[in-house]
Amino acid sequence: MNAHEHRVHRAAARHGLLLVKSHTRNPQALDYGTYGLVDGNTRGLVAGSHQTGYGLSLDDVEQELHARR
Repeated sequence: MNAHEHRVHRAAARHGLLLVKSHTRNPQALDYGTYGLVDGNTRGLVAGSHQTGYGLSLDDVEQELHARR
């Protein structure tokens, strides 16, 4: 986990959310290297593609978290 990812992970936790990263290993896949936000209690998708659960960059996740302030 790099510093940017770690910072966003901690910010998500402060909002009661989990930062989840796609486990896809195929660079051609749409969700490769992307993230999603999941509710820490219900495990329901809060932000990301409803098809894959991912699709957000770390910058996108930061924007989602900033909007929740």
